[in-house]
Amino acid sequence: MTKPRIGVQMMMLRDKVNEEGIYAVLKKVHNIGYNSFEVSQIEMTAHNINEMQRAIKDLGIEISALSCGVEDISETENFPGDTLENNIDKIITDCKAVNCNILRIGMLPINYMGSKEKALNFANKCERYAKQLKNEGIDLYYHAHNLEFVKYDGHYMLDLMRDSTTLLGFELDIHWIWRAGLDPITVLKNYKNRIRAIHLKDYRIGEIDMNQYPGEGHEKIYFMLHMITQFAELGEGNLPLPEIIQAGYDSGSEYFFVEQDALYGKDAYDCLITSRDYLLDIGYRDWF
Repeated sequence: MTKPRIGVQMMMLRDKVNEEGIYAVLKKVHNIGYNSFEVSQIEMTAHNINEMQRAIKDLGIEISALSCGVEDISETENFPGDTLENNIDKIITDCKAVNCNILRIGMLPINYMGSKEKALNFANKCERYAKQLKNEGIDLYYHAHNLEFVKYDGHYMLDLMRDSTTLLGFELDIHWIWRAGLDPITVLKNYKNRIRAIHLKDYRIGEIDMNQYPGEGHEKIYFMLHMITQFAELGEGNLPLPEIIQAGYDSGSEYFFVEQDALYGKDAYDCLITSRDYLLDIGYRDWF
């Protein structure tokens, strides 16, 4: 099996990239100790691709995964960016430019939510793209949140997508699995040999400051109960991370991307340092 790598999901660095440029950000995160990157929510311009190529050459980093959409889901803006429907040739060229063979779809488009038939239609469309990309040496993966654990006819949507495809892979996110009310270890085992990458983020209950929540009475309590659930740096929350990481490795994951969807006023680099230190403390130095 390929040696596992701990890396960074760059969604949490998108503001840094806008402020500092992608090369500077990659260099800073490399200096922190991470050398594998999944690029998401960062525009794949010629300039950014050139800067990633420069970072690969200068720093020895790896662009391990790129992101795309399936089709446009907005009539008024370019969202979610490059799509398989409109830009597949460019996407393939971008992957090859940075020597990347993992392409991931970030989320289920809203027009495929709401029924078993819509979900299976989406999965079948992804499977067709996965076959086309496989011919180019690129694996297509779908990143799941918690919404994919809705049940249709007694089966989770994500399981239905898995069972109706063979080439499409799945990028599982341990925080979102937990937020769906499921055990990440069990879910990872159920997706053995269908995963090459997972997202590592912890899950914590934040400080209760009633002044930050709107409304009065029950309304205020409702907001508090829903908003105190937070994305956390690794080791700062409640998830059994060593056991989860082992389950991911045993199930075939090669990449373990540190991610934090919200930072709650903290600096992204500081959050990555906290997560790095935790992973070093529990014995994953060789995976960096």
